[in-house]
Amino acid sequence: MTFLPEGCLAHSEENQNYLRNESSLNEAMKTKAILEARAVMCDSEHNLIVDLGCMFGIIRREEGAIGIDSGKTRDIAIISRVNKYVCFMVTGFEKDRFGKTMAVLSRRAAQQMCTEQYLATLTCGDILRARVTHLEQFGCFVDIGCGIPSLIPIDSISISRISHPRDRFKQGQMIYAIVKGFTEDGRICLSHKELLGTWEQNAEQFQSGETVSGVIRSIESYGVFVELTPNLAGLAELKEGIRSGQFASVYIKSLIPEKMKIKLIIVDAFDEGEIDYNYHYYLKEGHLDSWRYSPDNCPKIIETIF
Repeated sequence: MTFLPEGCLAHSEENQNYLRNESSLNEAMKTKAILEARAVMCDSEHNLIVDLGCMFGIIRREEGAIGIDSGKTRDIAIISRVNKYVCFMVTGFEKDRFGKTMAVLSRRAAQQMCTEQYLATLTCGDILRARVTHLEQFGCFVDIGCGIPSLIPIDSISISRISHPRDRFKQGQMIYAIVKGFTEDGRICLSHKELLGTWEQNAEQFQSGETVSGVIRSIESYGVFVELTPNLAGLAELKEGIRSGQFASVYIKSLIPEKMKIKLIIVDAFDEGEIDYNYHYYLKEGHLDSWRYSPDNCPKIIETIF
């Protein structure tokens, strides 16, 4: 079985076939299939009501997520799923107060299966898919399977420094990430920058004499750092009237691999522009034991050991 972030299964043919009627939902219960549908309401007792198409289903509060019953997971993890797709397993059927059949569902059971059969098998350096769920100043929260959360700290998002994860991601975006470690309570910690290429891989996209687009990331007393790609930035000469966060056109004076430096001149800076969220991932699957960003002939070593 493949375990994916919530929202990835909803429109699949298999999922739609299971949601056709009570008989097919019974089959899903027997086979312990993980399904998805949209949660349309969270009642006063924090039970989720799910629209299955052929009927409604209920995910009772204690079945809303792993850790809800123990207090390890807060109720916001349930409330925030309203009007979004949720994964679940069918555990039974009952009559509602109007005498209509309602499916009894468990999101916790789906998460438990995902944990035991997938997440528990991961090791440091494994690459996986994830969906961005929300962004905080300190990092990006993602769904790594069946609504189970993980965090990418802001300094692990890219080599080029950003002021907030929204400079790099948007809610709902599908990305790739790599397992960086595990907390004492078993939560998975992620990184992202190792998948965006080394200094040389990024620098080979550019040549001296070109004028290219960039984003002004910081202004220092000695120069201006301009991002050319998420994993590559150069230093430009100071220019009056510019601000951090502006888009820019920059002239490339030189590339110096042995110092990991790119010398730039800012041609123009402007506010109008769109963030490109379609990143080029140099790796999308498999495993890394280590990753070295810096060129072999550079005395400064930037690397990650998994």
